[in-house]
Amino acid sequence: MGNQVEKLTHLSYAEVPTADPNGFDPEDDCPRIGVSYIFSNDDDDQDDNLEGTDREANEEDHQSDMGNELECAVYYREECVYERSLTLIEMGTHSPENLLNKCEPGDLIEFVANGHYPHWAVYVGDLQVVHLHRAEVRNNFLTDASQGKRGRIVNDIYKFRPLNPDVVVQNAMEQVGAKDRELNWRNSECFAAWCKFGKREFKIGGEIRIGKQPYRMKLQLSEKRSHVLEFQSLEDLIMEKRRNDQIGKVAVVQELSNHLNCMDDTKNEQDPN
Repeated sequence: MGNQVEKLTHLSYAEVPTADPNGFDPEDDCPRIGVSYIFSNDDDDQDDNLEGTDREANEEDHQSDMGNELECAVYYREECVYERSLTLIEMGTHSPENLLNKCEPGDLIEFVANGHYPHWAVYVGDLQVVHLHRAEVRNNFLTDASQGKRGRIVNDIYKFRPLNPDVVVQNAMEQVGAKDRELNWRNSECFAAWCKFGKREFKIGGEIRIGKQPYRMKLQLSEKRSHVLEFQSLEDLIMEKRRNDQIGKVAVVQELSNHLNCMDDTKNEQDPN
């Protein structure tokens, strides 16, 4: 597998197989890798009932395997704008109760668990967070919003200049109650990051897609192997990054290997010599 992945080092936005934009399955059996044109609310795996959650039971179901997290860096042209480093991964996560002792108003929190999309929230003080959950911006206690998942503070994972903490809290609180068509963000990460940095790139349609692919996502598969994808917008990139987070490092590496095998088979059929 290692040699297969090494050969797949750099793909453009247009070269990766994706779900069909009209909702039809592709004719070939190649796995979907890269950009998904069909966007859904990837936070829907969160339970509906936030209050009164049986957190002790959920903690057992929501264990997090940091060894299956993928090192990842995002570049806008040549500037690094996001980095989930090995250092951050090795720092680990905290229980919701311990996390409360570390949070300050304006902090970004990421809740993680195996097989789940990361869920992001803005800590606003008084043990509470604001987060985008099931197509609605809500104000909940941190322990309820976590649903038993472990979490970490991720203020520095994006490299943009942060807003004043009071402004971050104000941005979040002003959106509480917004839902459905009122929303300008595809997921909890885009919403929380917008509150923190105020950049339109985190909003739906915040960037015009004109064919250029200024964003690159570098996935560190091992110490010596990496894989790069290019994207037209930060919004598209975040959706794919979160999908990778949900399936985990092992599955991502397997997908890349399967995809390359499929490409090789197609090439051999077209050029038997």
